[in-house]
Amino acid sequence: MKVKSNGLDFEVEINEPGRPDGAPTVLLIMGLGMQLVAWPPEFVKALTDAGYRVVRLDNRDIGLSHKTTVKVPNLAWMGLKFRLGLPIRTAYTLRDMVEDTRGVLDALNITRCHVIGVSMGGMIAQGLASHHPDRVLSLTSIMSTTGARGLPQATPAATMALLKRPKSRKREDIIEHFVKVLTVIGSPKYPMIEAETRQRIGEAFDRSFYPAGTIKQMGAIMASGDRSNEVRKITAPTLVIHGKDDPLVPLKNGEDTAKKIVGSEYTEIDGMGHDLGVLPVLIERILPFLRAHTPV
Repeated sequence: MKVKSNGLDFEVEINEPGRPDGAPTVLLIMGLGMQLVAWPPEFVKALTDAGYRVVRLDNRDIGLSHKTTVKVPNLAWMGLKFRLGLPIRTAYTLRDMVEDTRGVLDALNITRCHVIGVSMGGMIAQGLASHHPDRVLSLTSIMSTTGARGLPQATPAATMALLKRPKSRKREDIIEHFVKVLTVIGSPKYPMIEAETRQRIGEAFDRSFYPAGTIKQMGAIMASGDRSNEVRKITAPTLVIHGKDDPLVPLKNGEDTAKKIVGSEYTEIDGMGHDLGVLPVLIERILPFLRAHTPV
């Protein structure tokens, strides 16, 4: 379904529990360049089976949501300015994406909800909890960061995997490319099942393929810079989860996030990289946290 927010159209999917009346809502926010279908069905089912209403959205410039007409930023130039600590100007920042998300809640008449975000989605979720604390029952920030200067960046291998282009825009080449990316950034103790991964990538490609959106979103992250002061204002009950073997957003980013949110709970997962392959462990950790902070 489409909803209007912040002047843009957003694709939203809602999964209801067996007894939807009065069910608390969990909002899931995906990461850089990822569509709402990237949330594992097993995770969505675990939440609905536990009695939660699950709302997922495609962020702007990705999936079936609005594709902005702004110029695609020069990634190399933008990356150089970011490394030098120079200001970066883009058409929108993470703050705009926070307001996108808040507007989706408004459109769906959701007053308060649990918010779970991964990677860039964790950054957006942090912003929602900081700027709209009355809307957030709890925050779960997974493999994300505050963007603070001095935090370790992606490993050279992870950076090269992300920056390398596929052979062509053909379906089979895109699938092959993303399998290689996930092999580099994924969880070493929880390796992907390649056949299932190829199927999911293919389905995502068939649904929408817009690589320019990933670059625009990357520009939003870089232009947002250090969000430490924003993160320090979060008062919602918070769970920070990070993988010990994350090559894209290294572990110290999770440690830093947890330190800057007073009273937050922090979980490091051995063998977890930058993916959701550790699903049973995540479910085992997240569900009790949600229950503890769901009003009776």
